[in-house]
Amino acid sequence: MFFILAKVLGFFALPSNLLIGIGFVGLVLTTLHFRRAGLSLMVTSIVLLAVLGLTPAGNALILPLEERFPPWNPQRGEPHGIIVLGGAFDTVVSPARGEVSLNEAAERLTATADLARRYPEARILFSGGSARLFYNGTSEADLAIRLFETFGIARSRIEVEDKSRDTDENARFSKLLVNPKPSERWLLVTSAHHIPRSIGAFRRAGFPVDAYPVDWRTRGTSDLTRPFQSVSDGLRRTDTAAREWVGLLVYYMSGRIGELFPAPLPNSRIAAPSENL
Repeated sequence: MFFILAKVLGFFALPSNLLIGIGFVGLVLTTLHFRRAGLSLMVTSIVLLAVLGLTPAGNALILPLEERFPPWNPQRGEPHGIIVLGGAFDTVVSPARGEVSLNEAAERLTATADLARRYPEARILFSGGSARLFYNGTSEADLAIRLFETFGIARSRIEVEDKSRDTDENARFSKLLVNPKPSERWLLVTSAHHIPRSIGAFRRAGFPVDAYPVDWRTRGTSDLTRPFQSVSDGLRRTDTAAREWVGLLVYYMSGRIGELFPAPLPNSRIAAPSENL
């Protein structure tokens, strides 16, 4: 039930969907003898869509998420295992086209392939089932196996957790599957803006992991003054950031993470800039 509710609320929490909804309400009001109020809502919707789509607002929202955890420092020792979270596959297009179709989070997978090459003894776990309410297509785990094998990773090294539908389940099901020992070091590979909520969920599940952020969407603080060239690009960035901030709030309020904005532990703050893929 929580999964369905989260998906429904998440749809309306996205700024682009919310503002379109406001504009539609305004349009309806203009036909119901509330012309002035309706026009005000329509103008507000258009102006805010333009502001969020063209100004650096989306970058300002996503930058704190991306900067929360530093790149992983390999000097801390070789990892015993590597966990990569789903979210990089198009599970609807892939089966329809008979190919492995990736989205803009594909770096989660290419970074994992590179780690697998550098640390041939490390276990590899892909965690991700289907996070869709409709048009489920195929499991991300099935696609991950196919892709990793094309990268030259032996099937015997690949473990899959294909039941999880969200980050909370990623954490809980991954722990059950790998049964990590206290002395083991595991890396968690996911998009930089998704790292805070992911690390928080794994901590709550009792599975301490090292953050390995990838898939940065900004260059850094310089993007706070960089406007977008199209409204669609800016709105996509704003929606991505808003989804994470709402996710953090919902996870904190529901007890799925222990702190509103998870941060690195004191002994993990030192990073190696050269490892920023």
